[in-house]
Amino acid sequence: MWRRWQFWLGLIISVVFLYLALKGLRLKDVWETLHAANYWWLIPGVLVYFVAVGFRSWRWSYVLRPIQPVSARRLFPIVVIGYMGNNVYPARAGEFIRAYILWKKAGINVGSTLTTAVLERMFDGLMMLLFVFIALPFAPLPEALRRYMPILTALMVGASGIFFMLAILPDLTRRLYTWVIEHVVPTRFRPPVHNLADGVLSGLQVLRSARAVFVVFGVTLVIWLLETVKYWLVMHCFDFRVSFLALMLVNGVVNLATIIPSAPAYLGTFDKAGSEVMMRFGVSQTAGTSYILLLHAVLWLPVTALGFFFMWRESVSWQDLGMAARIKEMGQELQKKREHGILG
Repeated sequence: MWRRWQFWLGLIISVVFLYLALKGLRLKDVWETLHAANYWWLIPGVLVYFVAVGFRSWRWSYVLRPIQPVSARRLFPIVVIGYMGNNVYPARAGEFIRAYILWKKAGINVGSTLTTAVLERMFDGLMMLLFVFIALPFAPLPEALRRYMPILTALMVGASGIFFMLAILPDLTRRLYTWVIEHVVPTRFRPPVHNLADGVLSGLQVLRSARAVFVVFGVTLVIWLLETVKYWLVMHCFDFRVSFLALMLVNGVVNLATIIPSAPAYLGTFDKAGSEVMMRFGVSQTAGTSYILLLHAVLWLPVTALGFFFMWRESVSWQDLGMAARIKEMGQELQKKREHGILG
C-alpha cells in the first residue's frame, strides 16, 4: 500500500507541475523552437557533464577513504548506475542502489556507503543554496519559491549540524543509538540494526577532519560549476542569452525543486521551477520552457543509457536494483511502525 501511495502521489505531483509548466504555451511553438535549435552544442555539454560525474566519483572515493580505499575509477560505473536508478525509480532510490552494489562488490557496510551518499547530497544541497543566494540579488525568485527558501535553508543547515555533531561526538552517539536499539528494537533485529548503526557512524568519519571537509566542499564547488557550464552550453542551442550567474540560479533552483516528491527523473518539478526562473531573466515562456525541456532530456538520457551499459558490464541485474529499492522501502516501513508504537 505504501509503495502504491508513494507512486501515485509522485505521479500526481509531476502531472500538476508539468501542466503548470506548459500552461499558456502553444505546443506547436515549443516544437518549432526545438526543431530550430542547434544541437551540436549538446556534444560538449554532455562531455562536460560526464567530467562532473568523474569528479563525483573522486569525491565519493575521498569520503570513503577512512572506511576502505576504493578508487574513483572503480566507483564511476556505480555512480552512473545510481544516477540511472534515480531516473527510473521514484524517491531517489539510486542512492540505495549504489550503496547496495558497493556492498556486493566491495563488502563495505551498507550503512557506511549509504551515509557517505547522504553526506554527498548534503554538500550538494548546501552548494545549491550558495548558488541561489549568490545569484538572488540579480534576479528575484518567484514568490512561491522565495517563501520556501528559509525553510529549505533551515532544514539543510539543521541536518548538516546534526551530522557534524554525530561525527564529532562518536562515543556519545554510539551510547545513544545503543540505548535506543536495546529499548526499542525487538531482540531478533538488534544485531543487524546495531551493525547498520555502526556503519552509519563510520560513514561520518570524514566530517571529523576540517581539511577533509574543505576538500569535499571544494570538489563539490567544481562539480556544480561544471554542471552550470553544461547549462551554459545547452543554452547556445537557442538564440537567447543569459549570464552564467543567471544559470547558476537556475541550477540551484531546479535541483532544490527535486526535493519535492515526484515521478522518476523529477518530471514536472524540474521543468516548472526552471521555466519560472528563466522568465525572470526576460526569456520568453516558449524559449525558456523549450530550453528547460531539452536540458532535462539531456540530463536524463545520456547518463541513463550509460547506466544500462554499466549494469550489463558490471553484471548488475534488475533483481539487484529491485532489492536495493526494497531495502529502502523496508526502512521506511520500519520507521513508520516505530513511530506508531508497533515495534518495541
